[in-house]
Amino acid sequence: MLTYLEAIRQAMEEEMVRDPRVFILGEDVGNYGGAFRVTQGFLEKFGPERIIDTPISETGLIGAAIGASLFGMRPIAELQFIDFIGCGFNQIVNYAAKSRYRWGGGVPIVIRGPAGAGVHGGPFHSQSPESYFMNVPGLKIVVPATPTDAKGLMLAAIRDPDPVIFLEHKFLYRRLKEEVPAGDFTTPIGEARVARAGEDISIITYGAMVHASIEAADLVSAEGVSVEVLDLRTLLPMDRRRILETVKKTGRALIVHEATKTGGPGGEIAAIIGEHAFEHLDAPIVRVAPPDTPVPYSPPLEEHFLPNAAKIADAIRALAEY
Repeated sequence: MLTYLEAIRQAMEEEMVRDPRVFILGEDVGNYGGAFRVTQGFLEKFGPERIIDTPISETGLIGAAIGASLFGMRPIAELQFIDFIGCGFNQIVNYAAKSRYRWGGGVPIVIRGPAGAGVHGGPFHSQSPESYFMNVPGLKIVVPATPTDAKGLMLAAIRDPDPVIFLEHKFLYRRLKEEVPAGDFTTPIGEARVARAGEDISIITYGAMVHASIEAADLVSAEGVSVEVLDLRTLLPMDRRRILETVKKTGRALIVHEATKTGGPGGEIAAIIGEHAFEHLDAPIVRVAPPDTPVPYSPPLEEHFLPNAAKIADAIRALAEY
């Protein structure tokens, strides 16, 4: 049995043992073991040449990771909180993402860190920045919802020949635990999974909202509504085939995400459905997402801000009655 956090740790440790090109750099990843202790014990096992504490400069450490990758290394750049990825935006978007297009050179780096709200971290430690990067060709964005996928996707991300942004929902770190397959395995980047089968309504979601959506689906099942939950797992590239399959099956689509509503991933998903499955719809496409404000620090305000099972269940009922 592994927690979500332990699954990420195990994936990185196993890959560092397997591949000497893999190393980790970031703020306090060494002696301190990372802000959430994901790399605890790594410095003692792998030494300071492969577990590198950096200055407090996301621009610098992401730039160093890009440079190292161009010399054949496989860097994992840890950000203490993914909110600070904005400091390295230029490095990611204008260098890492465009390298293969410009001259054929891959940048095999993983940029990972804790994302999401629900732990009262306030507006600078609770963001979901996936939307900022979904418009950037050359990047991959993965958001695991389970310990098994956390490990499988991390292994796939490290081995990928191009840059991967790996979003780890901090609310899930120690709250989830499951049996994770032993041995070497990967979860394919770009493939969604059906987390809960159903017949009447499709929920399309990812990350922590997978669990809130399953809880909501269980709530309404007693009312005779059968809900299918599709866990995207990857936002870039997005599994269009499975999105369309589930919508064509049920005829109703509910999109749930933690990123704020305007310009969020739900708009792209809705466009995919509208362009390629419109004739299969029996009701309007509905989104459940936070309002367009920063993430509040106050626990009651944060609870009001975030989607939850009750809000999702209400949206399911309204969609079922349409």
